[in-house]
Amino acid sequence: MYLRIKRKTAQKLYVESPEWFKVQLVEKFGEACFKAKSFDDIKTFEDACTELGINPGLVFNNLDSPDEIAFKKLKVIAKAINQGWAPDWSDTNQNKYYPFFKVLSSGFGFSTSGYYCTITFADVSSRLCFESSEKSDYAATQFIDLYKQFLQ
Repeated sequence: MYLRIKRKTAQKLYVESPEWFKVQLVEKFGEACFKAKSFDDIKTFEDACTELGINPGLVFNNLDSPDEIAFKKLKVIAKAINQGWAPDWSDTNQNKYYPFFKVLSSGFGFSTSGYYCTITFADVSSRLCFESSEKSDYAATQFIDLYKQFLQ
């Protein structure tokens, strides 16, 4: 007996599949099928989960408040966008970028990305920093509604 599935279906199944089935999917479609090609391919929280092999339903629990849900989503998104890069807080020469936001009369908005390399503090969260201003800018603009939920 054979099961035929399309590439898109395989990508959706991959995240929630047991490990033995993930191995079968990778053998059939190749590892590249289940990885984002570029950080800006990550358009949604679900895309970030797929990139990291995380089941989105297991990220939250029933007691999480809306800001906690947004923070958990942003942590997953930041990890996926950073594509394996992690900040080294003992390295003062390593720049770590994070977005700045402003509240305007017209509402909440993205301002710019900044970095600090000699001091450590978190206006947003040290878990939400990025390896480049490009990635920070992308996350802030693509996921501005999640940042708004988290910060307000």
